[in-house]
Amino acid sequence: MSSKKQPARVLTGIKPTGVPHLGNYIGAIRPAIGESLRDDRETFYFLADYHALVSCRDPEKIQDWTHTIAATWLALGLDVERAVFYRQSDIPEIPALTWLLSCVTAKGLMNRAHAYKAAVQDNLQAGADEPDRGVNMGLYTYPILMAADILMFNPHAVPVGKDQVQHIEMARDIAGCFNHAFGKHFVLPEALVDENTAVLRGLDGRKMSKSYGNTIPLFCSEKKLRQHVMKIVTNSLEPGEPKDPDSCTLFQIFLAFVEDEAERAAKRQQYEQGAAWGLLKQELFEILNASLSAPRAEYERLMADPGFMESVLRKGAERAREHATPFLEQLHQAVGLRALV
Repeated sequence: MSSKKQPARVLTGIKPTGVPHLGNYIGAIRPAIGESLRDDRETFYFLADYHALVSCRDPEKIQDWTHTIAATWLALGLDVERAVFYRQSDIPEIPALTWLLSCVTAKGLMNRAHAYKAAVQDNLQAGADEPDRGVNMGLYTYPILMAADILMFNPHAVPVGKDQVQHIEMARDIAGCFNHAFGKHFVLPEALVDENTAVLRGLDGRKMSKSYGNTIPLFCSEKKLRQHVMKIVTNSLEPGEPKDPDSCTLFQIFLAFVEDEAERAAKRQQYEQGAAWGLLKQELFEILNASLSAPRAEYERLMADPGFMESVLRKGAERAREHATPFLEQLHQAVGLRALV
């Protein structure tokens, strides 16, 4: 009689900053929701609102962004009965663990963090008299908070982009230091980098990014969605002139939303036969609108019902704390924070 294999635990943090766009959906949200539907996965997803405080001091924005991101994930199909979905700041054990980890983390490790090094480099290039100008301790030590986010739930894997692999490496280093000092308590998580995850191009052909101002918001109105699609930059080839689909932003976005091979082949043929850009843009708009209309309606319903969203997050926090509370007590015992008798 064989024992049933335990599902692998996977954890993902979602920083609530701004309005989600098509690139966020294709590159992060859709793959993560897909992971949550697998029977061999135990998934934890959290809204990283503490991390948002590093760069935002507007309380209304923090609250609104948290509501927006939570509603987005639910509208796109996250099943909160399967996945543990919670707000970081609802788990008091996380900042407590952050301090425990801070006490075993070398300052030199923080000096090597990409975000800190980039801030210092910007200051040096600008001729600032102080390399650390504008660097708050949240920015400097956020890798330790991130390590606590991860290690609190001992996941086996953390899905990240290539630019975030260092965060997982740091979490592993910090976990290793703690384990060496106080006994093995933490799993050393693996970075899960999907080389096949699509990175959508934006309106100007560069990577779709808020920093470039070239995004297509996920749940804008039908009218605005069409306006955004019509703004996508194309070349000057006239109707009837063959076009290269593989270098075209329109075609790339089309592939991200249409999986049927026959439809893909037909669209490629349209390009080769010289379809007009206006027609191709209109057809892409229709595909996007058909895919997003139902989630958009659900998103609008959830945004109009903050009480329901709050109840979802609190239930998720209760489930998360079923793991976090006893584990923190175990760690307190390990480091000597315990009763005298």
